[in-house]
Amino acid sequence: MRKPIVALVGRPNVGKSTLFNRLIGEQRSVTSEIAGTTRDRIYGDSEWRGLTFTLVDTGGIEMYERHTDAPPLSEASADFVPQIRAQALIAIQDADVIVMLVDASQGITAADQEVAEILRRTQKPILIAANKADNEARRTDAFEFYALGLGEAVYPISALHGTGTGDLLDAIVDSFQQAPAEN
Repeated sequence: MRKPIVALVGRPNVGKSTLFNRLIGEQRSVTSEIAGTTRDRIYGDSEWRGLTFTLVDTGGIEMYERHTDAPPLSEASADFVPQIRAQALIAIQDADVIVMLVDASQGITAADQEVAEILRRTQKPILIAANKADNEARRTDAFEFYALGLGEAVYPISALHGTGTGDLLDAIVDSFQQAPAEN
């Protein structure tokens, strides 16, 4: 039996690589303030409640037309936007469960809405992790992401400090039962 696959997706600089490193328990994925640092899919195994699954870190999904609220890309990364997007779409296709990361400190952006639209078409279990919810006000702000219309819950987390990641991991493991059967 193959291990379930969980894809971490979202727009650039929401903390996908930081969460990936936290959940696999090592610093495998490079983290940076510069958008576009992660370009390829990066794989690692995580274990929770006795179940091992494969996590996939992805580069931020960039829209073909950048929004004014998007963080600046490095010059090197700007040349790879279509390839980074393609790698994220492959991870989405291969995943049994998708975790969409958003930034609780910034609220819903146009880019978040566009990523949510891509994910709606998948018919797969989708969990929203509102990262950077480092205090009570941000945890409360995280519930704004219900407006994206994905999943039944929003999980306020701090990938950097680990806050809320246990609840997210519980939801990931529970979602394996809802994932469509592999053909």
